[in-house]
Amino acid sequence: MVPPDMLNKMSEAVSESLGRTVRLTQSTGGGYSGGGGASTSAVIDQEGQTKYFVKSAYGEIDMLRAEYLGVKEMSSTRSIRVPTPVAFGEEGSKAFVVFEYLNFCGGGDEFQLGVQLAKMHRHFSENGKFGFHVDNTIGATPQPNMPWCDNWADFWDTHRLGHMLKLTGDAGLTNDDVEALRKKTRELLSEHNPSPSLIHGDLWGGNKGYAKEEDGSIVPVIFDPATYYGDREADVAMTYLFGGFGSDFYKGYESEW
Repeated sequence: MVPPDMLNKMSEAVSESLGRTVRLTQSTGGGYSGGGGASTSAVIDQEGQTKYFVKSAYGEIDMLRAEYLGVKEMSSTRSIRVPTPVAFGEEGSKAFVVFEYLNFCGGGDEFQLGVQLAKMHRHFSENGKFGFHVDNTIGATPQPNMPWCDNWADFWDTHRLGHMLKLTGDAGLTNDDVEALRKKTRELLSEHNPSPSLIHGDLWGGNKGYAKEEDGSIVPVIFDPATYYGDREADVAMTYLFGGFGSDFYKGYESEW
């Protein structure tokens, strides 16, 4: 249940975002996602009967703000369906994000999912660098994206491999082993010069689905991102990690890129 004070704050935030009066009340449903420890719920506008999906969490203001900004960045490309971000706000120590409510369903066209993801990957950072304008999380794990890096090797070494090694206490490796690993990784990536594509960042099978639109069509959707500008192959590699993507997805992707 969403507390009354939180509903009032949500109503104010959505009203400001949409430029019209919105009065939200609790509704049924909660959608697909709730990654990173956030709780999910649904609310409905008493004025227009529009339903919204809500994610909220205590003490996770930066996490939810970053998710809001990441989904907003993906939405702005108009290349692949995401839950449209409507508003972000705070009520005391609790933060919330309001998204459009999507009607998820079974089935869907994996080929089109691949095509549309590839189209999103054709959107590059305006500054030509790797990173994002805010740090975010992958699940509940902090994910640094700043400062921006001029090349992929520096970004991956500093913000991904080096960061994860620190979080794991160097994974039981000696200092010499860590230095050798990072040096070898940088050497391998120094010969790889991808463009800084807008990527989902956490594209495993549980973060994609299909939704039925008002006209009855079924469209691919991606959600719960850890968005940044990086090597597009990082998204593709993640799809292999836990499975959930069929051959049609890869055929669709390769037909576009």
